[in-house]
Amino acid sequence: MLIHEFQEMMRRIYIHRDSKRGARGTYNWLVDEVEELGVALEEHDNKALMDEFADVLAWLASLANVVDINLETAATSKYSDHCPKCLKSPCQCPFS
Repeated sequence: MLIHEFQEMMRRIYIHRDSKRGARGTYNWLVDEVEELGVALEEHDNKALMDEFADVLAWLASLANVVDINLETAATSKYSDHCPKCLKSPCQCPFS
């Protein structure tokens, strides 16, 4: 499945709810899911990691739908086969 296909699936399933919740409410759900992903990382729970990665991706797609951003276009225009900062692949940016 391509990114735009996943985003469209999320639109079909959830746009009526996400639109009512609005950008701020949907963003808050995304933040909650990222926090849950952090907990799963600390616990080294592979099942929870799978679930939380899926939830983060789903809520990111939902937020993009609410604010009318195509995730695939956004991602591929910024990350076009190289690092957007140093313009190299693999990235050669120094760690800070």
